[in-house]
Amino acid sequence: MSETQQVEDRPGAGPPQANSVDRFFKISARGSTVGREVRGGFATFFTMAYILVLNPIILSSAKDKFGEQLDSVQLVTATALVAAVMTIVMGVGGNLPLALAAGLGLNAVVAFQIAPLMSWDDAMGLIVLEGLLICVLVVTGLREAVMYAIPQPLKQAISVGIGLFIAFIGFVDAGFVSRIPDAANTTVPVQLGATGALTGWPILVFCLGVLLTIGLLARKVKGAILISIVTMTAVAIVVNEIADVKSWGLTTPQVPDDVVASPDFGLLGDFSLFGAFGEVSVITVVLLVFTLILSDFFDTMGTVVGISAEAGLLDEEGKVPNLGRVLLIDGAAAVAGGAASASSATSYIESAAGVGEGARTGFANLVTGGLFACALFLTPLLTIVPMQAAAPALVAVGFLMMTQVKHIDWDRYEIAIPAFLTIAVMPFTYSITNGIGAGFVSYVLIKTVLGRAKEVHWLLWGTSALFLIYFAIDPIEQLLDVK
Repeated sequence: MSETQQVEDRPGAGPPQANSVDRFFKISARGSTVGREVRGGFATFFTMAYILVLNPIILSSAKDKFGEQLDSVQLVTATALVAAVMTIVMGVGGNLPLALAAGLGLNAVVAFQIAPLMSWDDAMGLIVLEGLLICVLVVTGLREAVMYAIPQPLKQAISVGIGLFIAFIGFVDAGFVSRIPDAANTTVPVQLGATGALTGWPILVFCLGVLLTIGLLARKVKGAILISIVTMTAVAIVVNEIADVKSWGLTTPQVPDDVVASPDFGLLGDFSLFGAFGEVSVITVVLLVFTLILSDFFDTMGTVVGISAEAGLLDEEGKVPNLGRVLLIDGAAAVAGGAASASSATSYIESAAGVGEGARTGFANLVTGGLFACALFLTPLLTIVPMQAAAPALVAVGFLMMTQVKHIDWDRYEIAIPAFLTIAVMPFTYSITNGIGAGFVSYVLIKTVLGRAKEVHWLLWGTSALFLIYFAIDPIEQLLDVK
């Protein structure tokens, strides 16, 4: 029992005498205790630990321009390391119970949109650039300016579109949905299963996982996603032992020979800061980085404000304590994620689980970060999860992001049409950038047609112009005779 708790337990005792740790993190000042902070740290870790499985699966399942794939074992190490270090840094530097790890949605952009255009080193270099730009925007105060430039409904539409995109990735990677080969002579681009029907044990594991996940979510069970992944991995291991399964895809669920292993830091430092400029046009690089910034920007701002409000830490004006430092650390997390080849790291809304357990300070982050550090040595356990057991989590995350659609006013066409295009184009073109571009360009066009062009922020005008060039890059290059 801590000194603070002993004092609190004595009848008639005066105010607790805070020790140095208590004073540094303001544990007593914020109405918390060391015990609550520890419980909160554990709760946050177990709620967001699924990223240790999903991030390696998403990144390792994609190939870069040269057909290279990242090693899943090294990705587990990189994911755990970045989460551990940056969560602890946020705790000490920002003093908020706000954990960080590789962002879902951001890793999808890297894996399925950026990597096919260049090498993995170049792609991770763009992540580092994104993080550095975010840090510059924070220092100069422009981050808030960009936030205000984009209408709130469009921000919500971006979140919804990314959610549908992630869910679609889950369905495809699990084999629930597959592309019909051109040789089939059909106009239907995708179908149910590999043959128009669901067949095979792996698909059954995925379907059961989806049912389990949505059931747990409906019951509002804490850690529902992680529970589902662990349970269905166990089911997959049993199925693999007793049934004749031809292929599970990238990962075969088997009991590992060892539970603990030394971490493999082979991916650390594998990035090229400006290599992307030699692979694609400058316009494409600018828009890819802009897409990463948008995805990171709004999730972080919403998460930071939401967690601070839930913890009762907002001041009288509704401001977040140490906001500048918090945002700067979040930007640094993106740099760290790219430098470690773990994709961009960002703040996690799952931190609300820790707040729900009583966490109010950054001390809880020391616990969460410490647990991520322990995960560095559990790679054998984390690399036996098949996509069929992890993909239901992508479907669940898609649903959770989809809930933002209720905030969009569908009766106002000037915002509803751009929001619809943003949401629809992302999954239908397998590109988050295309969705954002379609939404921005259509928003500016409709405002202009309605004679309300002055309502559009200059930053949105400039970005829309870039997107127009991006969409029309081929005819422009033909006109300019650029090869």
